[in-house]
Amino acid sequence: MAEVQAPEPTAARAGWGRTGRRLFWPGGLSARLLLLTALFVALAGAFILPPALAAFERNWLLDRVRAAELASLATEIAPDRVVSEKLSSQLLAGAGVETVAIQSRGLRRLVLQGPRRDEAPYFVDLRQQAVSSWLIAPFLTLSAGDDRAVRVIAEPRFREEAEFIEVVAPHAPLKDELKAYLWQMVFTTLFVAGLAGALVFLSLNFFLVRPMQRITRAMERFRADPDDPAAHLEPSGRRDEIGRAEIELDRMQADLRVALASRARLAALGEAVAKINHDLRNMLTSAQMASERLASVPDPRVAQALPRLERALDRAVRLASDVLAYGKTQEAPPSLSPVVLSEALAAAAEESRLTDRPEGILFVCEVQPGVQVQADPDQLHRILVNLMRNAREAIEVVTPARSGVVRAGWRREGESDVITLADNGPGLSERARDRIFQPFSGSGRPDGAGLGLAIARELVQGHGGDLALTATGPAGTVFEVQLPAAGPRPARRGRAEG
Repeated sequence: MAEVQAPEPTAARAGWGRTGRRLFWPGGLSARLLLLTALFVALAGAFILPPALAAFERNWLLDRVRAAELASLATEIAPDRVVSEKLSSQLLAGAGVETVAIQSRGLRRLVLQGPRRDEAPYFVDLRQQAVSSWLIAPFLTLSAGDDRAVRVIAEPRFREEAEFIEVVAPHAPLKDELKAYLWQMVFTTLFVAGLAGALVFLSLNFFLVRPMQRITRAMERFRADPDDPAAHLEPSGRRDEIGRAEIELDRMQADLRVALASRARLAALGEAVAKINHDLRNMLTSAQMASERLASVPDPRVAQALPRLERALDRAVRLASDVLAYGKTQEAPPSLSPVVLSEALAAAAEESRLTDRPEGILFVCEVQPGVQVQADPDQLHRILVNLMRNAREAIEVVTPARSGVVRAGWRREGESDVITLADNGPGLSERARDRIFQPFSGSGRPDGAGLGLAIARELVQGHGGDLALTATGPAGTVFEVQLPAAGPRPARRGRAEG
């Protein structure tokens, strides 16, 4: 049984098709320039060809008319203006025509006559010829048979009394000379196209293609290995677009090398911080367990020092958690749903250790119970906790005798829900105000990492809104969380950097 050959895979056939197309369209820029230049010159020659052929045919016919007109003058000196048949044949052969006639004073006179043709000649009037017929005439001549003749009428030059001169010329010599002129034009056009294409190719290859190849090779080497010395592109000093591209590529490579080196250092630092945080959280967990055991000791000094120890441990655990959380590439996209704002504020206040009793830092919710916002419940909780915790810690800096208050409000502005959180703390210093949303540098406390507000703002921007500091001073600080009231999920923004 003969073996049946399996058909080629579709991908293979597609690849063959692309290869086949490349045979007709080169992939290199220089080869394309050469081909396009030659093609454009050839097209220009093709546009020039019809008028050139038409002019050649008109001149050829005029030459025959003038020669025939001069030959007709011989009849003026002949007896009775009649020449012999032999002389007439010689004159007609010398002029290259078969018949010569002249019209004067409305009377047409046959001056020289050759043998008659069975087929009537086609007619060309050189006195008034339309542009379209003038351009088409050479192609009609080339397509006509060799045994035909052409009847031409033109203005006389040597006979002032004549109205026009009319000749009948054989068609074959005109067709042969027109065909020879056509091939001469074609070969000339092809030669000029090839020469122009070669000159343009060489000049563009020197001024454009080779510098672009140099830039491309540098980019490819840099992409493969940014540390490769051969990938560095030394600017040539040109002042045109190529020179500017070389300078910008050199600057971009330098910036990318710095960024890659910084990224490598940050990656190593992040890995080390993650390991340290892991061990640190285990130790802090053990310390928290020990503090819980100390709470059962009936010693006044222990009871007095224990809250400070618990606050210190809480801050340490939170710092470790915030550093790990900020080390992620980006936050997860928010899953939006209606959230009862008063309930979210109450849960965040409880976690932030704000109370509704005068003996602690008082939390006052001025939001109506029915108000809802569109947000991710978990991310909104993190936003509010970060803001309330910062407010509580800012209030704790002042004298304990001063009663602290954190107020939460809400208002609708156009298509946005604005949540306000105000405290009566000491306010932010000018340095902290300038870097309030910058991670690791925006904290107003000496022991703060400056991550809480950076993370909160990133989460708010992930919702399509923004977090802003609207007021700060001795009377307190006010933050506003702006969230879209409704609509499709907002586009993700990059990590906030302040």
